[in-house]
Amino acid sequence: MSNVLVVTADVLRAQMAGPAMRAWHIAGRLAQEHEVRLLTTSPYCEVEAKNFDVRAAGPGGVAEAEAWSDIMVLQGYVTLHHPVLAQSEKIIVFDIYDPLHLETLALTKGASGSAREWHVRTSIETLNRQLQRADFLICASERQRDLFIGQLCALGRANPLTYDHDPTLRSLIDVVPFGLPDVDPEHAAPALRGVVPGIGPSDDVLVWAGGVYDWFDPLTLVRSVARLAKQRPAVRLYFMGMRHPNPDVPPMQMALDARALAEELGVAGRHVFFNEGWVDYARREDFLLEANLGVTMHFESAETRFSFRTRALDYLWAALPVVTTEGDSFAELVAEEGLGLCVPPEDPEALEDALMRLLSDRDMAEGCRLRARAVRESFRWGRVLDPLVRFCREPKRAPDIVLPLGAPWLALGEPVWATAPAPGGPQPELATPVGEAARSREPEDGALHGTPQAQTHPTFLQLAKHHYREGGLLQVARRAVDKARRTLLGPRRPDSGH
Repeated sequence: MSNVLVVTADVLRAQMAGPAMRAWHIAGRLAQEHEVRLLTTSPYCEVEAKNFDVRAAGPGGVAEAEAWSDIMVLQGYVTLHHPVLAQSEKIIVFDIYDPLHLETLALTKGASGSAREWHVRTSIETLNRQLQRADFLICASERQRDLFIGQLCALGRANPLTYDHDPTLRSLIDVVPFGLPDVDPEHAAPALRGVVPGIGPSDDVLVWAGGVYDWFDPLTLVRSVARLAKQRPAVRLYFMGMRHPNPDVPPMQMALDARALAEELGVAGRHVFFNEGWVDYARREDFLLEANLGVTMHFESAETRFSFRTRALDYLWAALPVVTTEGDSFAELVAEEGLGLCVPPEDPEALEDALMRLLSDRDMAEGCRLRARAVRESFRWGRVLDPLVRFCREPKRAPDIVLPLGAPWLALGEPVWATAPAPGGPQPELATPVGEAARSREPEDGALHGTPQAQTHPTFLQLAKHHYREGGLLQVARRAVDKARRTLLGPRRPDSGH
């Protein structure tokens, strides 16, 4: 049994967004075998759990919890705002189900100037440092895993130590999809039909689970519903959450645009309805089980390709037929498993046709429901968390960031291409990256490598120690001879034949 600390920056309230939901279920599953604390670094913690501790924490509380822990499971920007976590010598699992850099590119699209550049650069650097420091990583899909393996290769984490330890690299990064409750949903109380003015018992109800963010495309959906309403007057579209559960998050522009378009087309309050707040996490099944279809739309982008639409997964839980845009891993699942229909991006006519088909063809819709009931079993939280559960049963440091096993394969510092001289040009002096504090002393044996602090270039003594650990005195001698040869003769040329 270990002390496991799970940290999220998201709010822990009755209304939860994806990061908080994921952290909550991770904590609950690991608490079956370990002592677990779930922390939010936000000031909003309004929930309690039976089998693990839940609290909000500032810098002091985070530091105390880090000292208590044996293993930490971290997500998002918590290491950026709380460096004590990244600098820890404890075993660290980073949950990178949300590709920070791609989300930031989508979120800041349309902005200009230094602010966008800073946000994008910060997201890239934060993620890179997490990838370099991680003892274990979990992502949400095989598609994401391919993306992050490429990034790990670029950072030097796919190296002889990690590859020879496990050629599949599963012991470094594995897939933990967003999950579903281990029990089926139950309808406890009316939520939409006869409750929301304008939505009646026999209406055709479409639900949009989760929020309306700027990388989504609710506008095409609103246009399609407006067109469909002329043929099928009973159609109703309900957005389950327009206001993020974190009161500090401002409304997204896309949410404002969706409202404005519904008003412009004359369907607001008649065929298109907006929940002004956010549905309670524990009550979402009441809304889902009263719907005919689940819908989610997005644009064509790199963010879409590598995203995992967490709230749309609830459609499987409720066995709802799905209509979604092509391009992401969820759409791939819908198409492969026959869970609904996929349409091209920004195509109102194709979307209208898909909605009409699933609302009109009861046999087709029922077939989608039957397949959803089967597919959802593979997404239960008790199953998808298995890779993390196995790691926490036998936690270990990644072999390439433990000093006794060798120096870090590639230290995060000034990129090679940023200081490389032109062929035949003068050799620049090696410098510490701007804005970073250089290490003032040589690391002691057992010191932690790969923290988000800047790394200076290794001294001769550090290199000698590294080569001694790797191959003894013989390797030290060979390296010294090679260094002398290169000093006298210059570097080998690819076409020299030597």
